Amino acid sequence: MMEDFTNETIDTNQLPKYEEVEFSVLHPDYWKVILISLAVFFLIIGIGGCTLLYFNKELNPFILELSILYVVLLLLVIFFSRLSFKKKGFAFRNHDVLFRYGIIATNTLVIPYNRVQHVSLHEGLLSRFFGLAKIEIFTAGGSSSDIMIPGIEKEQAEKIKQLLMGKIQKQL
Repeated sequence: MMEDFTNETIDTNQLPKYEEVEFSVLHPDYWKVILISLAVFFLIIGIGGCTLLYFNKELNPFILELSILYVVLLLLVIFFSRLSFKKKGFAFRNHDVLFRYGIIATNTLVIPYNRVQHVSLHEGLLSRFFGLAKIEIFTAGGSSSDIMIPGIEKEQAEKIKQLLMGKIQKQL
């Protein structure tokens, strides 16, 4: 039996390149969801800061500096959130799902369908208002989802879930 064993070298230049895959971008309304979430977060931080300044008179000489810091932080968070939003993308191929994300370094997760064990669809309060959902894909051996793809139109998310569930059923 051992004489039938071969271990040929693979020409890595002939392998398909995942970089050439056409990624779908997140729904444009998902940017609105991000902005509203950031607005609520920074509103709460702002109210907390104003309350702190009102009751702690020792910080009053630093109101201008703290205000500038608050605005700069807000602008930085919005800038990096927009970069992150623009870089995210997903693709479904015949044998795997790909998810691209990252701000400075771009990461691409590739998960073969034969590793997918469970798929769930979530709608947050804001996402539901805009008709969006998030797909979570779980693989063997993990308690948390391996891929979370937010900002997908709900109808498309339902189709994706059905596709993945079909792929899982074929394996059983």
